[in-house]
Amino acid sequence: MQQNQADSAQQPVQNWKKVLLFIVLVAIGLFWAKWQPYFAKIFIASSKHSIGKSILAGLPSSSWAAAWGYARVYFLAIWKALLVAVIVASLIQVLLPRNWVTRALGKTGFLSTMTGGLLALPGMMCTCCAAPIVIGLRKCKSSVGAAVAFWFGNTAINPAVLIFMFFVLGWKFTVLRLVFGLILVFGVSYLANRLAGGEMVDDSVLAVPNTEDEEEQNRGLASRWFKALWRLIIGIVPVYIISVLLLAFARAWLFPAGGLGGQDSIALIAGLAIAGTFFVIPTAAEIPIIQALLSMWLGTGAAAALLITLPVISLPSMLMVRKALPAKVMLFLMVSVIVLGIVAGFIAKALF
Repeated sequence: MQQNQADSAQQPVQNWKKVLLFIVLVAIGLFWAKWQPYFAKIFIASSKHSIGKSILAGLPSSSWAAAWGYARVYFLAIWKALLVAVIVASLIQVLLPRNWVTRALGKTGFLSTMTGGLLALPGMMCTCCAAPIVIGLRKCKSSVGAAVAFWFGNTAINPAVLIFMFFVLGWKFTVLRLVFGLILVFGVSYLANRLAGGEMVDDSVLAVPNTEDEEEQNRGLASRWFKALWRLIIGIVPVYIISVLLLAFARAWLFPAGGLGGQDSIALIAGLAIAGTFFVIPTAAEIPIIQALLSMWLGTGAAAALLITLPVISLPSMLMVRKALPAKVMLFLMVSVIVLGIVAGFIAKALF
């Protein structure tokens, strides 16, 4: 009896130690993969008004060669962030007390959604790199709204990308991105929460034993972390690689190199909004893509549609989180991104 009381008294201390360890590890990973590289890139963007060439440019014309070429460039650009994201997602499940996550992110009200969106700001990850963390949050019983807000927040209101965008594309596109980003992160995510109700993650697919169960606590931290990490890897990496290769193969049809100059039709805006929603890019890659297309006289409306849709979600990221979010929510998110991309295109066409 006394031993149990002593263990209970020590539990808050152990929890805080784990949380502090989690924060330190996340900070180290983000500094290596995101913070330090982005800090250096800000000076490049401000002085050269460019952050590099478009990831869609200069690829071979052969379909399979182009697919391999794009996939290679893409994975070289994101591998650090993806590695950090998978490790963070697994650490969430073994270091963060589940009841803490539930209290902060598990409610169906707006506060949990807002918290999820704000927590995304330091991450600044692309949609696919944020996806494993969405899975980890949902496994720890976060609400749909909080998980989606975190997912969208990493891309739509990425502070580094907004700074790059200001120097490269100008204040109009930056303001447009920020406004629609806020709508996506805090508006669409909240509506997704209401749509989902109390539906939880599919434990039959993402099952990682509860780290607060007594049996699991006896396994040791390293053993539980490796188990969580391995389940994430086998659950998301194969479908991720295959879907990226398929999209890379379809790149030439989604974004034809010619025939877009000077066009800003309703059909083109809608078509690029759909293509941008499904296509996959690294963080901030939409900026040089749009800069290159504008230099080819692509209309501002079509460019704005890509500005909103390209970074937020993609087919690979949707496949990665397909078991963490209800199917009706996934459909709602996909349609919402497309519609908002089209609306942004119409606004830019009328005002820019």
